[in-house]
Amino acid sequence: MDFPRLLRVKQHFPDRRLADVRASVLAELNTSEFAGRVKPGGKVAIGVGSRGIVNIATIVRAVVDYWKSKGCHPFIFPAMGSHGAATAEGQADVLAHYGIHEATMGCPVVSELEVVSLGKDANGIEAFMDLNAFNSDGVMLVGRVKWHTDFAGKIESGLFKMMAIGLGKFAGAQRYHTYAYKLGLEHVIRSVGRQVLASGKILGGLAILEDANHNTGQVTAVPVEIMEQREEELLELVKSWMGRIPMDLDILILSEIGKNISGAGMDTKVVNRSVHGLYNPWPGPKFERLYIRDLSDVSYGNGVGLGMADVVNDRLLSKIDWHPTRINSLTASTPAAIRTPIHFPTDRECLEVMMPTVGKLDVSDVTIGWVKNSLEISPLFLSENLRTQIKTNPILEIIGDPEPMSFDSTGNLTNFIADHEKVSAH
Repeated sequence: MDFPRLLRVKQHFPDRRLADVRASVLAELNTSEFAGRVKPGGKVAIGVGSRGIVNIATIVRAVVDYWKSKGCHPFIFPAMGSHGAATAEGQADVLAHYGIHEATMGCPVVSELEVVSLGKDANGIEAFMDLNAFNSDGVMLVGRVKWHTDFAGKIESGLFKMMAIGLGKFAGAQRYHTYAYKLGLEHVIRSVGRQVLASGKILGGLAILEDANHNTGQVTAVPVEIMEQREEELLELVKSWMGRIPMDLDILILSEIGKNISGAGMDTKVVNRSVHGLYNPWPGPKFERLYIRDLSDVSYGNGVGLGMADVVNDRLLSKIDWHPTRINSLTASTPAAIRTPIHFPTDRECLEVMMPTVGKLDVSDVTIGWVKNSLEISPLFLSENLRTQIKTNPILEIIGDPEPMSFDSTGNLTNFIADHEKVSAH
């Protein structure tokens, strides 16, 4: 089969990166009134999640140093629901892989799964909180505000979700997703978040916003009194920064998925898929077929998201640890997200079976896009038959001449990965 030639394309997203992330965090916290909620000498629990947040170790260390400067004794705890295979050791290991451990943070990292009940709301939804956090003199949350991979709302992923599914640990995550199946996840997140705020244990939150280049674009200290309203405003802002694949495609290729990239393995609103199996459910570019080549090494075997693909490479399947994958998917009530798609041992075979399935008799008309993952969508490869659309888009720049899709002797693609850093530096 003849494959179209590829164009290397740079997306020129606005660069919103903070010049000094640590200084920005400290400036935000020093203008907040968080420290006034804890007496000097108090124990402050800092909740940290499990996503691939850029600069997360720098940000958390700055938060630790802020509390130390106020005469408090901070400690860090994982606020990540069922991640890390829903074990205390696994969750501590996730943080350690992000550079968050006692040696780098200058304070203890306390990872346990015990929780306390905070009571129930009118719908019978019981709220939980990490026991060590509850027994502290106050809890501060550090988390990224962004769109959620499973639903659309005014509050999606952020501090409220961390108060619910994060602070509730595995026990809470199981129950909340069960209620969400009927009531909706936004409803549950808001309800549990309000119960957690009513406990009086939350000191405030630090919201992290990232730009389309995956840079830290803003850090905002969020007081408890306006946390719900402020998170709505921050989500609306960061949605306006969202980077997208620039056009409809017949075939979208992702070199990797992983929990470090997105809670669903890939950002569903970038690849336009649903964890429940729907094709193109979100506004934006549409993709007829989705091919996934590999699993990120930093996903540590968690293959959540593979079920959203049409075809996957055998190398991805060989890396999956089904124990954490099943726990994570079933806890979230998303079994479709871990179904095993059609799979073949080589990239060539995977692409050859997909190209005739997009409704085009002439395969030379098939449009293809290729990105590293759903976070790193610039640079990307686009098939040469998209040249006219590329040239009419002011944020796109073609880099160099078209090149053939290059396969090695085993039938696997070689273009993108080897040249990724070089193209990124252009």
